[in-house]
Amino acid sequence: MGKHAEIKGKTKKKNKKKKKHLGIKFFLFIVIILGVLGGILVKRAYDLEWNWIAALMGHTKETRENLERVTVLIMGESGGNTDSIMIVTYDPKIQEAAMLSIPRDTFAGDNPSSPRASDKINSLYHQSPEKVVAAVNKITGLNIEYYLIFDTAVLIELVDIIGGIEYDVPIDMKYDDFTQDLHIDLKKGVQKLNGAQVEQLVRFRHNNIGPPYYGSTYPYDYGIEDYGRMKTQRNVAITIAKQTIKLKNIWEIGNIIDSFSKNVTTNVEAKAVKDYIPYGMQIDISRIRSEQLPGNDSNNNSSGIWFFYHDKEKTKTIVEELFSSNIPKQGEAIITGDNDKDGGS
Repeated sequence: MGKHAEIKGKTKKKNKKKKKHLGIKFFLFIVIILGVLGGILVKRAYDLEWNWIAALMGHTKETRENLERVTVLIMGESGGNTDSIMIVTYDPKIQEAAMLSIPRDTFAGDNPSSPRASDKINSLYHQSPEKVVAAVNKITGLNIEYYLIFDTAVLIELVDIIGGIEYDVPIDMKYDDFTQDLHIDLKKGVQKLNGAQVEQLVRFRHNNIGPPYYGSTYPYDYGIEDYGRMKTQRNVAITIAKQTIKLKNIWEIGNIIDSFSKNVTTNVEAKAVKDYIPYGMQIDISRIRSEQLPGNDSNNNSSGIWFFYHDKEKTKTIVEELFSSNIPKQGEAIITGDNDKDGGS
């Protein structure tokens, strides 16, 4: 009996040692696997110029090389109107981006000598966003296929999600429009703006409270009325982008995506965009070019209606400067998913 107990005790010790050895081997195996995976991750990050987000998403150098330049027509909606029309392009390979504003009163009809109010480009929005895209393509010579329509609600939410933006308001802004429930009250100078204040900023065109405000607008050298508003909209867009891509906002990605899904209408599939995100977060904001469609305002027509008439030669030049590597051949896709690869004042 004593001998049996002794043998049983020795067997237990052997089993414990065996389990211990198995545990050590398993631990070493896990360490080796983690080391290999870590090495692969570090190699990917190195190949991707230390873009850890792209590396964690499983990207390789080929992923980035297969990403085409993306060009989208962005339209800001408020009260069923769009007074903010902008072409935005981004090339992840060379980390370049550009924006071109299209004035809301741009003539988009067939007979400039006898135009109608419905010939204004923002009037086409009431028919369909595709009509606006087609008009912009006709004016610029581009072949844009994709659009993004955002409600001012997403602007307010986004700015609040990222904690507001610091912005240098160019002039005192005082405007009231009770029919639109629009009330603008901002002071000139650098300040921290929340979402509601940013909405006021991008919708401002001129003051209507006076004196001394009544009828005043942006300075001439800044761009009066709609010219000033478009310039402000572009500058605000760049400022928001700069704030959004800060590392601290990586934890807000879920909230940002949720806000966009509720307030943005687009014909671009989410899977076609997701691979662009880690590279967009690395872009040098100072390299973003920002311009406005060249041309002049005039009411020298049979209807007496004010229109913005684009300058064809200057437009061709500026489009080549901003989008020269993005003028696709007819039928060529600008963005693919292969990588699964204002109501104004």
